[in-house]
Amino acid sequence: MQWCRRLFIVVAALLTGQVYSEPLLTKETLVLNTTFTFPLSNDAQSGFVDVVVGEALGRIGFGLESVRLPAERALINANAGIDDGDLLRIAGLQETYPNLIQVPEKIIDMEFVVFTRHAEFPVVGWSSLKPYSVAIITGWKILERNITEAAALIKVKNVNQLFTMLLNDRVDMIVYSRWVGLGYIKQHQVRGVRILEPPLARRGMYVYLHKKHQRLVPELAVALHAMKADGSYQRAFQRILMPVAGK
Repeated sequence: MQWCRRLFIVVAALLTGQVYSEPLLTKETLVLNTTFTFPLSNDAQSGFVDVVVGEALGRIGFGLESVRLPAERALINANAGIDDGDLLRIAGLQETYPNLIQVPEKIIDMEFVVFTRHAEFPVVGWSSLKPYSVAIITGWKILERNITEAAALIKVKNVNQLFTMLLNDRVDMIVYSRWVGLGYIKQHQVRGVRILEPPLARRGMYVYLHKKHQRLVPELAVALHAMKADGSYQRAFQRILMPVAGK
């Protein structure tokens, strides 16, 4: 009956002298939650993960809106289907959040590192943190599960609170993502904070979709793989992440 609709529009235009146009078809947008900020994600959708996942979704006919939420709330909303999924998480979260499906193509390797002002010690695993007071962001599961023996563990809501704790010497160190920590330092011109090497952990990070989008999981994985093969992934990496690392 599409021809009837078009005929009605033409006739209406002739009778009224007004110009009518049919609304443009817009592709469905998926809302993916994240706790990550610059340079991985931002409100302008120009962070590295925004760009990569956004292009991959575009290749299968969908748009992306990444929304920054506290880490725990982001997972709760995604698992409940309030939003469409989570933009970037470690593997295996479906064991705790059964309504989420991990897209099997890795987005990035994430290094979880110690940021400190005064402490100096060899990092030889999670037990290295035992004598110190440590701050992390609530809802970062890999940190909550592994930092269990620190002298004091303080959980905060976001990166601003995290670095405030460190810069005010309220904790000996914070544990955070290398990329996002460097991004915060660069954006806020933080001085006197350094990273202790090596990383405490290095993990592959993945997109998760709510089970209502189960059919899209293999399609999105194929699109992400294709981006790595055709060079678009690496170009985004060089353009967005390398300047943060000073390279």
